[in-house]
Amino acid sequence: MFYKLFTVLFTAVVVSAAGSYKFERIDRDNVALLIVDHQVGLLNVVRDYSSGDFYRNVLLHASLGKLFNLPVVLTTSAETGPNGPLPKDILDMYPNATIIKRPGEINAWDNADFRAAVAATGKKQVILGGITTDVCTMFVALSMREAGYTVFANADASGALDIRAADNANARMRDAGVIVLPRLSVLSDLVRDWRNAPGPGSILRWFPEFRGIIGLHAGAIREGQLLPNETEIA
Repeated sequence: MFYKLFTVLFTAVVVSAAGSYKFERIDRDNVALLIVDHQVGLLNVVRDYSSGDFYRNVLLHASLGKLFNLPVVLTTSAETGPNGPLPKDILDMYPNATIIKRPGEINAWDNADFRAAVAATGKKQVILGGITTDVCTMFVALSMREAGYTVFANADASGALDIRAADNANARMRDAGVIVLPRLSVLSDLVRDWRNAPGPGSILRWFPEFRGIIGLHAGAIREGQLLPNETEIA
């Protein structure tokens, strides 16, 4: 009797939990892109990615604003010191953007100009990337969750001093309701349908893995021919 009652109650709880889940997706009409402390000096402290891979991720993150016509908020921390400015590649993407140059606040959300710039976008979702994951990204993400925003943290565009620091920060953010995603998930949710992708060539340039597959496919179509001993396995 007890076993049957437990089974019924457990099933009811599982069904209720499953029914209450809501898959919140990135809304291109209601999301802003935040570029937080992707500064040339801070790029050198990232150790959970190789320098080349991380820089590519940072540039992909920044390019999302151009590709999808998203409002962009850029901020730096004490950039006249060793943190340095934003990379020229990012500045060239947004030559007319106003950069919130924080004089000392570690948490960008503590800066009134940054909060005002985010509010001025009129968006209630943000895609966030920063250095470091456990400070610049996490502090802003938790603060914005408290303020009522939906936060998508681009894990691949956030770097830490080591993997353990990144893992701990990502776990804490998830506990607070931050949606932590890799770059391909962020991009795919913005695109939704490859038939309507904005400039697919400009998107796929950030993914050499897919460029290789496409190159093989194109080469096979244009010039491909099976050898006699390959027909049995093709």
